Formats: sequence, C-alpha cells, structure tokens
Amino acid sequence: MPTPEAPLRDDRRLVLVVAILASFVVGLDASVVNVALPAIRHELGGGLVVQQWVVDAYLVTLGSLILVAGSLSDLFGRVRIITLGLIVFGVASIVCAAAPTGGVLIVSRALQGVGGALVTPSALALIIAAFRGAAQGRAIGSWTAWSSAAVIVGPVIGGLIVDGIGWRWIFVLTAVPIAVTIPLVARISGDLRPLGRPRVDVVGAVLAVVGIGGVVLGLIEQERLGWSSPVVVAALVVGGLALAAFVPWERRVEQPLVDLRLFRARNFAVGNLATLSIYGAIGMVGFVVTLFLQEVWAFPAWVAGVATLPPTVLLLLLSTTVGSFAGRYGPRWFMAAGPAVAAGGSFLMLFVGDDPAAYWWTVLPGLVLIGLGISLMVTPLTSAVLGSVPEREAGIGSAVNNAVARIASLVVVALAGVVLGGAMSTVGFHRAVVVMGLLLLAGSVVSAVGIRNPDREESRPDRS
Repeated sequence: MPTPEAPLRDDRRLVLVVAILASFVVGLDASVVNVALPAIRHELGGGLVVQQWVVDAYLVTLGSLILVAGSLSDLFGRVRIITLGLIVFGVASIVCAAAPTGGVLIVSRALQGVGGALVTPSALALIIAAFRGAAQGRAIGSWTAWSSAAVIVGPVIGGLIVDGIGWRWIFVLTAVPIAVTIPLVARISGDLRPLGRPRVDVVGAVLAVVGIGGVVLGLIEQERLGWSSPVVVAALVVGGLALAAFVPWERRVEQPLVDLRLFRARNFAVGNLATLSIYGAIGMVGFVVTLFLQEVWAFPAWVAGVATLPPTVLLLLLSTTVGSFAGRYGPRWFMAAGPAVAAGGSFLMLFVGDDPAAYWWTVLPGLVLIGLGISLMVTPLTSAVLGSVPEREAGIGSAVNNAVARIASLVVVALAGVVLGGAMSTVGFHRAVVVMGLLLLAGSVVSAVGIRNPDREESRPDRS
C-alpha cells in the first residue's frame, strides 16, 4: 500500500491551484466541443452519429480508464500521474486540431480521454489529502467553482472561435492551460510513495474498457445500422459479458482495480448511485440544449454558448458557500433538494416551441433552476462520497465517483439518438427534457433516503 512520505498539507494553496488548473483543462475541452459540433458535422460530415462519437469517444476512454488512473494515482503518486495526463492531453489536443477526417478526430478525442482520465482523480485526491473537515468542504467548493470557470469560458470563447477562425482552433485553446500547470505541479513537495513493487489489475482494466466501450458502440451504431446488425449485436453482447465478468473478477483478484469493500460505506454506495442518475441528466443537458439552440433555433455558436451559461455561473458563485454549509450541517438535504430543484427546471423547458423568442421564458428560467439545483448538490455529493473512504484510497475513491459520472453521461449521450428520434427537433427535445427531469428526481429520492450526515464531531470546522 502507498504511504505518505511528505505531508501535502504544507502545500495547501499550491495543491488547490494545481487541482483547479488541471481540472480546468479537462472542463474547458468538454465545454468547447459541444458548441463546435454543428461546424464539425458541416465540414467532416457523418451526421448525428459523428457528433455523438466526438463526444463519446472522449467519454468512453475517460470513463473506462479513470478507474485504472485512480489506482495508478494511489500506487505511483498523484503528482506523477497528473503530469503524465497533462502531457497526453496536450499532444491529443494538437492532433484533434489537425484532424483531416471524422475518424481521425474521433480517435484523437479518445486519446484526450486517456489524458483526462489520468488527470481527474489525482487532482481531487490531492485536495482530499491536503485538507480536513470544513476546510475540505470549502476547498472542494472552490475547486468545483473555479473548475467550472472553464465551462463558462469554453462556450463563449469557443463559440467566437468557431464562428470566427474555425472549430479546429478550439483544440489549440485547450493546450494553453497545460503549459501553465505542468511547472506548478513540479513544485509540489508532498506525494505518495508505494512500499514494494506496485501492481495494476490489467485484467480488470481490460474488462472495464471492453465492457463500457462495447455497450456504447452498440447504442450509438444502432442508429446507423439497426438493432439487428451483427456489429451492434456483437458489441452489446461482448460489452455486456465483460461488464458481467468485472465484479466477480474484482472480488477474487488480490490487488483489484476497484476495491469493492469501498461500497460497504453507506455514503459511498448511495452517493455513487445518486451520481449515476444525476450526472446522466447533466450530460444530456449539455448535449441536447446546445444542439437544439443551434440546429432548431439557428443560434450562432457563440450565442448558444452564452445562452447556456446560467448553470455554470450559478455553480461558480454558489459552490464554495454551499460547500462550507454542507461541511457544517452535512450533505444529505443539500443532495436531496438540489436535484429536485433542477428537475423543476427541466420540466419547465417542456414549454419550448419553435419560436426562438421563447428562450427568455422557457429555456433561460429552466437553466437557472437547473444551475441552482446543481450548485446545491455537486459539492455536498463530492464531500459525502470521498469523505467516506480512507485517505490512502482517495485516488481510487475519486476515480470510481468520476467514472460513474462520466459513464452516466456517455450512456445518455449514446441513447440521445433514440430519445431524439434520430435528429434534433422540438418534439425530440421535449422527450429529452422529460428524461432529464425523471433522472434528477430519481437522484433526489435516492439521496434523501440513503445519505447519512456525519456525526457533528466529524463535521466541525478544521481550525488547523
């Protein structure tokens, strides 16, 4: 098992800055791509299927490899893995910018997902190791808020770039924060060092990648090939069998990719179940609303980017405050109320019609409620899940929660074609917001029933 060699608490401010910047890179890329999808389809062709794969190729590798990355983070050190992830992400971004075909772009997006998988769990694990108590809640809130600035900057600047000099330059934009972050990472003195020779569960990693990738491949390609296609059937069967074999394998292997004993902690198990539902809805918001504004209401890319900002602005403004209150009073009712409020925003968008002027009394208030709900929920959810695992396993704990969130998003995006009816339309949009609302309500109920607040003694402010 890895043991601390140098306390990260001595570098608290630096750790927080690095965690924010590293996550900023991943968040910027995800937010920029959504506004570029119509332009990518126009230049490279392929229709909705290519648009889905541009999003999901990234999410497949991110969601499946993030578990491996969490283990690597705990075994080899968070600083080392973050550095490697940033380098991979930067190289992949340049390849995306130069992609001559949709196929090359999809492959390079998958490589970006590899870099994102290496960065994400290590960034949050650094915060868990460096902060305690209410200070940890505030730090996670700051990380959530400032990381969300990438989602604010992304759609606006990305939209201007797409409308101005072309969608390829958005991938050059994502490489800029990497050049700033890598030198800062090298200055962190504390990290984890393994005792003995670390081992990685290769079989578990292969089962995760094949399982997730196979299921997503089948769900997306059925729109083009049909459910009876041998390719679709084979992908779904192979993916399903791999996922079915994953849990038994993890139970028997000596050093598993995911220590299933983590799920014995109530908040960890329930929190991840809530994450599955809630982040599925959030993934659909980002994909469906942006496409609707551009393809049905004919908003320019930068206008669509500005129009979808309310949730991110509210997250930026409220996350630190909510994190502080959740650290003091416990996460349960924040996690229950937040998704319920967001569900109200989703159902409000059922009044959307074909007139773009309806944005002001349908989409805008709906997005404001979604943003308020997400702000109430995100930081308490992260604190509840990661606060229930030992510090030495914070890397894999963060990886599991992030993997659940990414997998939920990619499966929902993969099913978007089924929900939308093969192409974006007002009727399809109505179906999508109903699915979003139901997923959010399910997350609210799960949190209210299952989450437990820590003892008052555990949640006292950290005065160190």
